[in-house]
Amino acid sequence: MVRAVYPGSFDPITLGHLDIITRASKLFDEVVMAVVANPGKNPLLPIDVRAELISRVIGDMPGVTVDTFQGLTVDFAKNKQISVIIRGLRAVSDYEAELSMAQTNKQLLPELETIFLMTKAEYSFISSSTVKEIVKLGGDVTQFLPPAVNLYLKEHHINFQQGR
Repeated sequence: MVRAVYPGSFDPITLGHLDIITRASKLFDEVVMAVVANPGKNPLLPIDVRAELISRVIGDMPGVTVDTFQGLTVDFAKNKQISVIIRGLRAVSDYEAELSMAQTNKQLLPELETIFLMTKAEYSFISSSTVKEIVKLGGDVTQFLPPAVNLYLKEHHINFQQGR
């Protein structure tokens, strides 16, 4: 049984993330979407809300679960007996940073492999950082997010006119 982890801040989960997880779920027996608490970032949504939104978005997707963690992804993977890290690539510019991270992870935990999945072209420009910026500036992000995330933002007045 091959277990994989798709780590990220997912702040918020986008259609690009959903594309990667949908395809990864067909490649591995189990995929854990691991929401990381990154102290270096200023999150739009608390980590528990991000995890709950991911759970809503993935619904009953076979073999996919959601978890949260702090610290190194390699430690999370080792503790959960996971052998593969999934990383999404949107453009060539992502590759350099992701390659460096993958090589570092390989040094820290040699048995851990990193698999890169390219997003579909229609999602290649979407990032959580861009979505957050648009929200904060009062723009409409409906076309970039799964419906459950859009609904949450509207219900909690993290709306497109007021930002946060």
